[in-house]
Amino acid sequence: MKWKKFTIKTITDAEDIIISTLYDIGLEGAQIEDKVPLTPLEKEQMFVDILPDGPEDDGIAYLSFFVEDSNANGVCMASPVDTEKMTEKINQELDALRNFMDIGEGTIMVSETEDIDWINNWKQFFHQFYIDDLLVIPSWEEVKPEDRDKKILHIDPGTAFGTGMHETTQLCIRQLKKHITPETELLDVGTGSGILAIISLMYGIKHAVGTDLDPCAVEAVRENMKANNIRPECFEMMIGNIITEQSVQDRVGYEKYDIVVANILADVLVPLTPVIVNQLKPGGVYITSGIIDNKEQVVRDAVEQAGLEVIDVTYQGEWVNVTARKR
Repeated sequence: MKWKKFTIKTITDAEDIIISTLYDIGLEGAQIEDKVPLTPLEKEQMFVDILPDGPEDDGIAYLSFFVEDSNANGVCMASPVDTEKMTEKINQELDALRNFMDIGEGTIMVSETEDIDWINNWKQFFHQFYIDDLLVIPSWEEVKPEDRDKKILHIDPGTAFGTGMHETTQLCIRQLKKHITPETELLDVGTGSGILAIISLMYGIKHAVGTDLDPCAVEAVRENMKANNIRPECFEMMIGNIITEQSVQDRVGYEKYDIVVANILADVLVPLTPVIVNQLKPGGVYITSGIIDNKEQVVRDAVEQAGLEVIDVTYQGEWVNVTARKR
């Protein structure tokens, strides 16, 4: 079996958002090559007593994605792989990210390899896990008898942002559980796989709207809604850029939402916040994450300048959640 390998040269700070973005056009299972030192927890999980010193971190990262050449899967990809079109799609996504953040070189290299079952190899590494009282489980694992009375999210891996494994997603989930009620109208900006809106619906909110830049998010959300028995009328998807497109803002509606959640990145949250404040009801809650710790003050400043009151700041690993309320 032959595979096309698309390798992007970027910077380590942009790894997560590029992986998440390219998942939406059908590229899954990123291989990451960088020189970022292991964390203390990662070192504890290695089966050696003393690790040798690695090379000094130069901030450069290589992200590789493998696509089956003869029988590619997914609604957003052709079969066989059209290398030129896929490269163009990747370039379009990278150019869009450049408007908001530094992604380094952002160059793409294409090569061919054989005998890699990359997508199925996810099964070796992705297993069921808990986010507090919520069990997240992939399709190939069984729910244990002792877990059958728990809240269960059924989802298969694509990216850390899409499955609940990433710290930013977990920070948002905890804030959502604090603030949702049975009457909550929720707006999820940059919904991606729809995980935050779907979990909120599982916990009993009234209705959710999700926006995303990429049309492929519609299919991802549809599949995850079906896997978790979410009724179609409970979750509405809209495609477009809510920051720049008046038509999207109008369709989403004004002063309509009890909660707006945005798990994106600080460089996107800054221009988003003064726009999204118009969608919130008075007293509504704005939950943001995707914020690396050294960007916390940037987001707090943007939130306060938009007239919102910061009511909670929480942390997990290197990531920050800023939650605010509309006065």
